[in-house]
Amino acid sequence: MAFGTKDLAPSELDGFDDEKLVAELEKAKKELFNLRFQSATGQLESHGRLKAVRRDIARIYTILRERELGIRTAPSVSE
Repeated sequence: MAFGTKDLAPSELDGFDDEKLVAELEKAKKELFNLRFQSATGQLESHGRLKAVRRDIARIYTILRERELGIRTAPSVSE
């Protein structure tokens, strides 16, 4: 994976259940808001991080939608 967060690779996200994916989505959206705020105030040091976070958000939305359509299956709960 060339862009994005290393711990949010699609293979890693496949192992998350829907609640954890939604939590990761919320975290990524908050980070994107903070990065945009830093960019607007001229404090942003890494402009590539904006692109990476946007890709992470899109990746999470894609996995959630594929599960909704039945293309991808959610991990089974093993106890």
